[in-house]
Amino acid sequence: MKVAIVLFNLGGPDSLDAVEPFLENLFSDPAIISLPSLVRRPLARLIARRRAPVARAIYQKIGDRSPILEETEAQGRALEVAMSEQGIEAKAFVAMRAWKPFASEAARAVAAWQPEQIVLLPLYPQFSTTTTGSSVENWRKEAKRMDLKAPQTRVCCYPDEPGFVASVTALISETFARRRPGVDYRLLLSAHGLPKRTISKGDPYQWQVEKTAAAVVDALGIPDLDWRLCYQSRVGPLRWIGPATDAEIRCAGSEGKGIVLAPVAFVSEHSETLVELDIEYAKLALESDVPHFLRVPTAGTHPTFIQGLTAMVVRALDGTPVVTCGAGRLCPQRAVRCGYEDIHA
Repeated sequence: MKVAIVLFNLGGPDSLDAVEPFLENLFSDPAIISLPSLVRRPLARLIARRRAPVARAIYQKIGDRSPILEETEAQGRALEVAMSEQGIEAKAFVAMRAWKPFASEAARAVAAWQPEQIVLLPLYPQFSTTTTGSSVENWRKEAKRMDLKAPQTRVCCYPDEPGFVASVTALISETFARRRPGVDYRLLLSAHGLPKRTISKGDPYQWQVEKTAAAVVDALGIPDLDWRLCYQSRVGPLRWIGPATDAEIRCAGSEGKGIVLAPVAFVSEHSETLVELDIEYAKLALESDVPHFLRVPTAGTHPTFIQGLTAMVVRALDGTPVVTCGAGRLCPQRAVRCGYEDIHA
């Protein structure tokens, strides 16, 4: 069986010249700014133009570009190998939402390869309408345009999938081994934030992030572990879910705590980890008198993470329309925009 695995990710600019159009694509997404197109698109251009100088300065710190495409491609190659070990011929295709390769390019490549089945796999462990939901809708339009005939199934979310959780806990444990004697540490589990109004509309992201955090702490099995869940990357004037990661860093400093900072919603390195965590938050920790600051890597191609993804793809091949890391829908009923249900823009 020939299986196409379509990997969904946000994408990132591949040059400094691409920063402004990347931002325009991002803010043109109706899942990000829910206004009519006639208003949203000019607003997106304005936001992109204003944010571009700051964003370019961010990317200049990591080689003038985002590494997220290479990171995603490496995960795709690892999946192909893992699937071949299951006796399945699989090929990974990358479909980014805000920069190349877009879903249109991925759909064209999938059509040319002529798979017998297609599995949609988000590289977002926790479902949100702003990430996985948007990517699925975008893919459906492009797949229809390319008249893809192969049966399609999708992985919805995997906030506490055992392989994902095991990879995060293993990386945290490896980082714990570098702690300094005599320093009392706090583990900060950091996820990308969202506006509160997005959550209030029934988006399950925050609930799923909390599920991830609980699973990671349970798997670590450390009695009386000092840990907190927090959210990073806030932009704009809206009220965002919290507590904020930067506030938690200041709090730890005021209490004389060292910090082990672990991303739990990102599975690949990009600007939010390499700049925001490694540079900006490390600087803030120093300014806040944090005695020692350590950052845990993302899951990347960690073997247990890839094993977990592979297991969900294999499950999706049995014809189940939507796969999660559980027996079905994970989210509580109040999460009316749960990704397990059919997604509509």
